[in-house]
Amino acid sequence: MLALGDVRITSLNGGNFRLDGGAMHGVVPKTLWSKLVSCDPLNRCEYSTRCLLVETGGHRVLVETGNGDKFPPKLKDIYGIDHDRAIGDALREAGLSPDDIDTVVMSHLHFDHSGGTTRRNSGDRLEPVFKRARHVVQRREWEDATHPHDRNRASYLQENIGPLGEAGLVELVDGEVDIAPGVRVLPTPGHTAGHQSVLLGPADGPKALFLGDVVPTAVHVKLPWVMSYDLEPARTVETKRALFTRAVTEDWLVKDHAAGRLGVDKDGGFVVRELTTI
Repeated sequence: MLALGDVRITSLNGGNFRLDGGAMHGVVPKTLWSKLVSCDPLNRCEYSTRCLLVETGGHRVLVETGNGDKFPPKLKDIYGIDHDRAIGDALREAGLSPDDIDTVVMSHLHFDHSGGTTRRNSGDRLEPVFKRARHVVQRREWEDATHPHDRNRASYLQENIGPLGEAGLVELVDGEVDIAPGVRVLPTPGHTAGHQSVLLGPADGPKALFLGDVVPTAVHVKLPWVMSYDLEPARTVETKRALFTRAVTEDWLVKDHAAGRLGVDKDGGFVVRELTTI
């Protein structure tokens, strides 16, 4: 747990899965990324779907919801999922239930970030998991997710999105918006056009930035290391440059699958200078 003034942040594991190492590292050749990241015989790297529980001002905010537990056997095999863990399990381990969450914020609506928003009930019907929470996404992200094209359709699964709209639980925002005391969303396009990151911390105190898929892992701190999954890779690089510059100047803690503070090396590149556990 990390405390930033009155803002308390707890990291939660929404379940592990595997993605193709080549796609995760884009134009970076395997001879380079394989020195830093291991992969299985199918060239897949394992990742955890890290979510954040943010408690602030009597409000509980959940940032991201992970994969969920609705995958059919074929997709579980493709993504190397050998468990049925979902974000509800992590909340129960923290002594909470989905009904204790007031607001859900997702960086974007790809299945590994929004899959935990819905589940199948005893009648095999889809229903929202967080029935009393508003679900905050950028308007552009919602438009793209509900009208996918051939390039992004495999990542925007309607089983994770449709039930939220039908239940009236979606709150669309445009640009930088305060969601709760000490919780602010920032547009960070590149991976998707409507991607957002989440800035946490009191207005006059220390800050932490949840990056989402702007920087999916620590090795992606290097500016040219961009995923093939990004719709606009060049824009991702510029988003990273602007975020990192501000993070160094204002001494933000930044988080992807790990957390740390950034610095600048002798060649002017951004590096992780300090790791922190949340």
